[in-house]
Amino acid sequence: MKRITVFIILIIIVGSCKYEKLLKSRDYKLKYQKALEYYAEEDYMRAEGLFEQLKSVLKGTRQADTIFFYTAYAGYYQQNYLLAAHYFNEFRRTYGNSPFAEEAEYMNAYCTYLQSPRPSLDQSFSYQAISLFGLYMSRHPNSNRESECIRLIEELKNKLVEKSYQSARLYYNLGDFKAAIIALNNSLDDFPETKYRKEMMFLVLKAKYLFAEKSIAEKQTERYQSTVDEYYSFIGEFPESKFQKEATDMFDDSQGKLKN
Repeated sequence: MKRITVFIILIIIVGSCKYEKLLKSRDYKLKYQKALEYYAEEDYMRAEGLFEQLKSVLKGTRQADTIFFYTAYAGYYQQNYLLAAHYFNEFRRTYGNSPFAEEAEYMNAYCTYLQSPRPSLDQSFSYQAISLFGLYMSRHPNSNRESECIRLIEELKNKLVEKSYQSARLYYNLGDFKAAIIALNNSLDDFPETKYRKEMMFLVLKAKYLFAEKSIAEKQTERYQSTVDEYYSFIGEFPESKFQKEATDMFDDSQGKLKN
């Protein structure tokens, strides 16, 4: 067992020495050949190192677009999605007439999609990926990737809905009812078809009621009236829901306060 381990280590050391010599070599034809071999063997780190050296040397040659394209994919396979997206985008801009241009544009969007984090975090990459998928479909209306783009956009939009809901709900949980009302309404405006619509509309109603309760006397009449108006909006859209009794209780109490 020890002999096998030592043998493997020796192979790794010898391979590393050969690679280091190759990096220092000026035999660019050999470098290109070995880079493709490393790529085919899924040794993407070494392939990328050689491709990076060859990009400037073979710029303007027939191999230039292949080198650039494989460099992008080498980054993708190493899960360096930020760099891969950059390279795919640069490839599309530089080699717009290449047969790989359409795939590069899709991969730019896909690598951006892969950087989209869970809903609780910043969703800048989600917005960017949605835009890039949309651009891809508009430029390639006959693409066989259209259904996949639509599916990924829907997934990203659901993440944005979740993020919007969580952010708005946070204000309510913290007892900042004025901010909660604004955030909840903004979320409903941005995502009117959200699966949380019923709950969010109820939370707007309840936030208005609690905001009125905590207000100074001079502001209460106006805010209880806003609660009553919100009740009619909620009950008009959701006449039967698990929130109905609590909503009616807040309505009755608000009406009573307004009469007094």
